[in-house]
Amino acid sequence: MNMEKFQESMYQLIVETSTNLPKDVRRAIKAAKLKESEGTRSAMSLATITQNITMADENISPICQDTGLPTFKIKTPVGVNQIQIKEAIKAAIALATKNGKLRPNSVDSLTGDNSGDNLGQGVPVMKFDQWEKDYIDVRLILKGGGCENKNIQYSLPCELEGLGKAGRDLDGIRKCIMHSVYQAQGQGCSAGFIGVGIGGDRSSGYDLAKEQLFRSNDDVNPHEDLRKLEEYVMENANKLGIGTMGFGGETTLLGCKIGVMDRIPASFFVSVAYNCWAFRRLGIQVNPETGEISEWMYQEGDKIDFSQEAELETAAAVETESSEIILQAPITEEQIRKLKVGDVVKIYGMMYTGRDAIHKYLSDNDSPVDLNGQVIYHCGPVMLKDEEGKWHVKAAGPTTSIREEPYQGDIMKRFGIRAVIGKGGMGPKTLAALQEHGGVYLNAIGGAAQYYADCIKSVEGVDLMQFGIPEAMWHLKVEGFKAVVTMDSHGNSLHKDVAMSSLEKLAQFKETVFK
Repeated sequence: MNMEKFQESMYQLIVETSTNLPKDVRRAIKAAKLKESEGTRSAMSLATITQNITMADENISPICQDTGLPTFKIKTPVGVNQIQIKEAIKAAIALATKNGKLRPNSVDSLTGDNSGDNLGQGVPVMKFDQWEKDYIDVRLILKGGGCENKNIQYSLPCELEGLGKAGRDLDGIRKCIMHSVYQAQGQGCSAGFIGVGIGGDRSSGYDLAKEQLFRSNDDVNPHEDLRKLEEYVMENANKLGIGTMGFGGETTLLGCKIGVMDRIPASFFVSVAYNCWAFRRLGIQVNPETGEISEWMYQEGDKIDFSQEAELETAAAVETESSEIILQAPITEEQIRKLKVGDVVKIYGMMYTGRDAIHKYLSDNDSPVDLNGQVIYHCGPVMLKDEEGKWHVKAAGPTTSIREEPYQGDIMKRFGIRAVIGKGGMGPKTLAALQEHGGVYLNAIGGAAQYYADCIKSVEGVDLMQFGIPEAMWHLKVEGFKAVVTMDSHGNSLHKDVAMSSLEKLAQFKETVFK
């Protein structure tokens, strides 16, 4: 096989997967948009999402800044050299990272060091199978950490919040799947997709669950019981009212695929792999002699072009801008105290990124910049440096905020931070600190990495680069950075309200359905 051409084909697969959402996913998002009422927070979120998809198409840049841990499923004809394939994929991954199509995400689990090229022990993930067909089948999924952290595994029988006892039968499986959607709330960038694996052991069950995400969202399960269960979940999970980003709404789940395998008598696992709306999964067929792509997968049917819709929605947004609250950083406590849950704000001025490493650092050290009255953005951007040494933002959506719950309130009070931007909300400790200190939590639209990168007009500096590009503190000058107040300084939390209401709705599915 021509390995140079094969490496080029792998690079092409990586870039397309990162920047071009598959047609089946676009159809699901389009259907979700049609269900939402105009003027709601979920409708606004979906409009931002489709605008972001269009921008990623045009810029050939990552749809979401968290390009995850690349996972390849590869089927090769007997006799094809899999060692050479591994090396070609690694080289393509490193090149895609260098060119800003992937964020450097490979971190040493013991030292915390970032390799900088997405290569490391066990990274990227490559799973091989042989078959007797005459072509190589390569599929890739880029699954970010926000949704990966909402994966969940159940051991039956068990007791489930809102649903009671789940036994070792089809109805117990049903309850587990419904609960998996509830527990994700908006933290996995809903509306999402789930892959479910029934059976196996702890590890093979999760593998089976993730394998379901490689199915087309439009396919029909050949197993009659599983087909009925998939249809049931799709109908009823959307009655939980969690909605896009957890803002409440009509669509919480965009796809559900279920697989089954044998188990041992002592164990009965139900494993769920959750994926965000930015469902980046593509596949190609490759000629084993030339290394060239012969066919793309998941691209059946017409491609939905959201660009025309985006223009109309942008025009409509201009008409409603008067209802949006302008915040110029640094922000005063008085301004923050006027905000309430549900307000839409637009931020101008400086903001500073801070993720896990920064929050831990700030809990023990002084800040490298004056954060009094400033905005912290939970974000690990994709950055590229030009020939003159100037940094440019290629993708910059929010990361899941709940990881910072142990630190956030104390850091805000210590440094005088007035606003925190992220996704998925935070917990009671942060909510109490917002009320005491006079702070606010702003929910940006998860996955909208191109939309927010466009709001960032310049990179004014960077600190703590020893933590790696995603974890460094970037100084960003922004204009018109839009977000929704979901936790205010008066003790109100939209996330808490939606969690409570969705739990009440979940309880209606307690009774046995499948016998």
